Amino acid sequence: MRKLTMRKLILPAVLVTAAFQLPAQAPPKTHLKVGDTAPEFTMPSTAGKPVKLSDFRGKKNVVLAFYPAAFTGGCTKEMQAYQLGLDKFEGADTQVFGVSTDNSPSQKRFAEDLKVTFPMLSDFANRQAAKDYGILMPERGIANRATFVIDRDGKIQHIEEGSAAIDISGAANACSRLSKK
Repeated sequence: MRKLTMRKLILPAVLVTAAFQLPAQAPPKTHLKVGDTAPEFTMPSTAGKPVKLSDFRGKKNVVLAFYPAAFTGGCTKEMQAYQLGLDKFEGADTQVFGVSTDNSPSQKRFAEDLKVTFPMLSDFANRQAAKDYGILMPERGIANRATFVIDRDGKIQHIEEGSAAIDISGAANACSRLSKK
């Protein structure tokens, strides 16, 4: 058995310590606030035709559930929760959309695997929606997890960001309140 020298032990320890001392880059926080008009978009959908946000104005509330990447643990859990709670949203006259920077074929497969019946929107081409909503992580090319509840007038009524957005109860409660207005 080889003897380890002190030098061989110290160098890896120094490198590991240095890595933990690097400033962690926090995910972007949206610049949008409750009461702001939601940025317009048109994105391809797993439902077959492009979805334009303004098509819902005056008709339905909208939930935009941005998630970082299909087939990952948190994103799977979040999209399954929306599917399980879909009746609550539909009962509150709300259209749910899962949104990511994944391409449409990946999203379609993800939706099929999860048996998700609500449309998934692809912001793959230019990531414009993620930019406009202030949640794009450009160094990674993906959106931070965030949920936006938008009322029939196109105004943002609820925002959740980060891991808290995996829990759909805040969005469901916001939609319930909007349905009683």
